[in-house]
Amino acid sequence: MSAQYDVLVVGGRVAGASTAMLLARAGARVALVERSAYGSDTVSTHGLMRTGVMQLSRWGLLDRLTGTPPIRCTTFHYSDREPEQVPIRALYAPRRQLLDRVLVDAAAEAGVEVRHGMVVTSLLRDDGGRVTGVRTRDGSELTAGITIGADGIRSTIASATGAPVVRRGRSRSAVLYRYYAGVESTGYEWAYAPGGGAGLLPTTDGATCVFVATTPERMRSLRRGGTEQAFATLLADMAPSLTDLLIPATPVDRMHGWAGAAGFFRQAWGPGWALVGDAGYYKDPITTHGMTDALRDAELLSDALTGAGPESAALAKYQATRDELSTALFEVTESVASYAWSLDEARVLLRKVSSAMKAEVAQFAL
Repeated sequence: MSAQYDVLVVGGRVAGASTAMLLARAGARVALVERSAYGSDTVSTHGLMRTGVMQLSRWGLLDRLTGTPPIRCTTFHYSDREPEQVPIRALYAPRRQLLDRVLVDAAAEAGVEVRHGMVVTSLLRDDGGRVTGVRTRDGSELTAGITIGADGIRSTIASATGAPVVRRGRSRSAVLYRYYAGVESTGYEWAYAPGGGAGLLPTTDGATCVFVATTPERMRSLRRGGTEQAFATLLADMAPSLTDLLIPATPVDRMHGWAGAAGFFRQAWGPGWALVGDAGYYKDPITTHGMTDALRDAELLSDALTGAGPESAALAKYQATRDELSTALFEVTESVASYAWSLDEARVLLRKVSSAMKAEVAQFAL
């Protein structure tokens, strides 16, 4: 059976759409399937860090984040001292309806065949066990030289291939967040107090994402009094100065929540398949780096599949590079998401977060 496509990407959000776009720009015949509707929202940390911004700029897509303001300052709030402001190069925190759409549109412009509303149910394999494509809920069969799972932490592709978890974390953040209009923020605002954190991220079309995070146990306890009360209590505890910023603001959306999940590294490849984004590597959202990870690993995987040499060697190198670039940030994120730190310890951990991000930028700028 001849393959319909060189590459089939399952999952059409940040990781999948970026991977499909880059492979198509390199000349591959690519199909991209996504179960959700075009331009739909999803749970997100929003913040793009420097590596992700660099990539979108290189790909000619940064100026398509219309209505998303550049962020040039980060303010750190601690409950035991005055806020600390740090100037930064322009970062962005787009809503996912915008970012995902920009990346999917760029993939389609590069020649990718994009199909939304398509649910993958199982894999196709040849007699030797190599993955050769997928079967969908409507009975369609799509064949490809390689099938890429970019379908999130509960990846169908990872499950169907039996991709093992090679490292698992323990820490988990439970998060509540909501969008507000009319927040007068200078940029990113991060707040820390014993047992949790909070933050403000200016996002698309004048909205600001306001979040609170703590341990799942504490969140469950607080939510017994109602979600609104839990949100207000945590925000007041973690960041009273941010609470003041919300007095003139207006909620523009419902409350969103994330119950928490332990981080992991999965085996990233096998015969006829590979994983990218949260399907292959996930860490707690408290360090706001998930979308940047997805963009970074999309480029690493695309480079591996379009380079010279045997597929197995290229994909093994992809996984090794992914793990090398991810380990330091994964480890410090585990510590931050434990919420077992003192404020002095929190400041040390956040410096380690910054150092890990700088190392990633230096590596990716080569």
